[in-house]
Amino acid sequence: LLRLPAVAGCGSWPIGLEVIEGGDAKRNELVLFTLSQVGLPYRWGGHSPTGGFDCSGLVVYAFQQSLQVNVPRTSIAQSRIGREIPNGELRSGDLVFFNTMRQRFSHVGIYVGDSRFVHAPAANERVRLDRLDAPYWAGRFDGARRLIA
Repeated sequence: LLRLPAVAGCGSWPIGLEVIEGGDAKRNELVLFTLSQVGLPYRWGGHSPTGGFDCSGLVVYAFQQSLQVNVPRTSIAQSRIGREIPNGELRSGDLVFFNTMRQRFSHVGIYVGDSRFVHAPAANERVRLDRLDAPYWAGRFDGARRLIA
């Protein structure tokens, strides 16, 4: 893992950098851990399996527990780290972002391969696996970021 200095304030991350070395092995660790969270409840502001997850809380928890890496807490802040990735070049472990609240980067999930991603969708739902090419998600796709080099 790379240790990167904070810039522009307490706890912020450098913009545009890949932050984790380890390639396929690290991507696989993250994906397997994230898939193990499928079925857990959604809770706004949630960031643990006992209390439930919101979308960005799931990302924070998955990166911390599987890779011991802290990422920013909100989807908007998460959209500013790592390296921007074109949709056709997605790899497992990339973060995928959506406009679900009439605001760019208002939703985030973790890409797991084969056009699928894991996310915590909304109140009264559970962490689940969805397809990027499903009409709802394809029409709201905002982009992707790679944090694992």
